[in-house]
Amino acid sequence: MQNYRPSLGIPPAVKILLILNAAMYFLSIFVKQSFHVDMANLLGLHLPQSFYWAPWQYITHMFMHGSFPHLFFNMFALFMFGRILESLWGSKRFLIFYFVCGIGAGALNSLVGWFEIHRMLEQYTAFKAAPTPTLLSDFVNHQLAHPAPWIWEVIDTWINSPASAEYIETGKQIFQEIINLKINVPMIGASGAIFGILLAFGMLFPNTELYLMFIPIPIKAKYFVLGYGLLEIFLGLQNNAGDNVAHFAHLGGMLFGYLLLRFWNKNRQKFY
Repeated sequence: MQNYRPSLGIPPAVKILLILNAAMYFLSIFVKQSFHVDMANLLGLHLPQSFYWAPWQYITHMFMHGSFPHLFFNMFALFMFGRILESLWGSKRFLIFYFVCGIGAGALNSLVGWFEIHRMLEQYTAFKAAPTPTLLSDFVNHQLAHPAPWIWEVIDTWINSPASAEYIETGKQIFQEIINLKINVPMIGASGAIFGILLAFGMLFPNTELYLMFIPIPIKAKYFVLGYGLLEIFLGLQNNAGDNVAHFAHLGGMLFGYLLLRFWNKNRQKFY
């Protein structure tokens, strides 16, 4: 496998995916500016608890991107690694792999998100039973990177009047608004499918040396993929308030990519 050389052109499936992703990005900008409709909210993947959740979002979220850098780096990775896999597998198998990884990424993100929201609702139940400004402050600090100044004003004032029914009710409303915010933030981007592609490349071409931007030292693909996966696990478990990256979606793409590769090769004597 180390001597394999792909064709220099862009194979058809990768070309179509590049065009569709770019077209959807610029179309979403046009629709938002012209009609004030947020396509990311319609086509991005919402959590199952959200009113906006729809089953087709497990596919459509892969074609929505929040910024040009987000789009560029995903499409750059698709071009660099996807064309090699498509040249090796053919367009049909490549597209199956791409969508399985992308849908799997969304599924794992939904599962992890469901548990996170369930835990937040349990915290809210405990807060309603014994509301205190300290509990609200801890929840705000954990869930919001930059809380609005008025929230801290409410908490500080409540500390001076802990039995105030008005501040207790306001505290409950803040708690609910934060939970609703978390529930209704959509996940967008092709990153889950891209991480599946990175994993496949690392498994099929483990000793290929890669040169990363800003790092002048080559690194073998297998170590790059392993390190990237471990980093995603670490960041996902950290669950920092200011981190808006869907790390478990990335891991979902890698997991489903690994399982699909193993399924395809279960009857082979050699890997692929």
